[in-house]
Amino acid sequence: MIDRSLVRSWGIQRRIIGALLMREILTRFGRHNIGFLWVFVEPMIFTIGVTTLWTVTKAIHNSSLPIAAFAITGYSSVLLWRNMPARCIGAILPNLALMYHRNVKVIDVFLSRLIIEAAGATTSFILLSLLFYSIGWINLPEDLLKVIGGWLALGWFGAALALLFGSLSETSELVEKIWHPMAYLTFPLSGAAFQVDALPEAMRNFMLYIPMVNCVEFIREGYFGSQVVAHHDMNYVIWVCAVLTLVALTQAQRISKLVVPE
Repeated sequence: MIDRSLVRSWGIQRRIIGALLMREILTRFGRHNIGFLWVFVEPMIFTIGVTTLWTVTKAIHNSSLPIAAFAITGYSSVLLWRNMPARCIGAILPNLALMYHRNVKVIDVFLSRLIIEAAGATTSFILLSLLFYSIGWINLPEDLLKVIGGWLALGWFGAALALLFGSLSETSELVEKIWHPMAYLTFPLSGAAFQVDALPEAMRNFMLYIPMVNCVEFIREGYFGSQVVAHHDMNYVIWVCAVLTLVALTQAQRISKLVVPE
């Protein structure tokens, strides 16, 4: 028998997250034009822009893979992990009034924003893949389960990073100032615009210490299969994400005790 109190708690939690999702969508995108569709149209525009730029300039990415497919698997991945912390930093202040409600917690505010960012990036990735496949620019993934696994691992990393930075930003304004340049500086190191196999061996080993690189390599291995030689250590990624999540949840719990509703 399932504990009724657990079922009731889950029902309350689900309604809270649902209400916060609607509030975030309306606050961010409004009711005009295409409204909530901007959740995935916005990342689609960014990815199409990068794909077009790389195609026009014939950007060198050290592989024989189609640039469109390379851009989708690379830049869509960047949007997934990079946008999550950006949306969680400073998320509590605009929602302080909601903390008067007994059931609304700090973690709920973070989760609602994480769901929106993850859903937007994922929908964008899927729709662009189908669009480019329909016009003959790319092929469908050779191993869909690997693509899904790599995407989930990358999403987990982004969510844990977002929870940590979001919590830390409530005690120091430096977090927001540091994150933006850090996000741009880590883009060239994220694996979005290169393949690890094309790097010198010494640099290759160093790059695999970066969790995002492993995830992108795993996604591309699932997407392109035998066309690429992928390098990754997903066990390392899982350990990093687990430790990062534990630290992030500890910080979120600490912050929840310090937040005073206005």
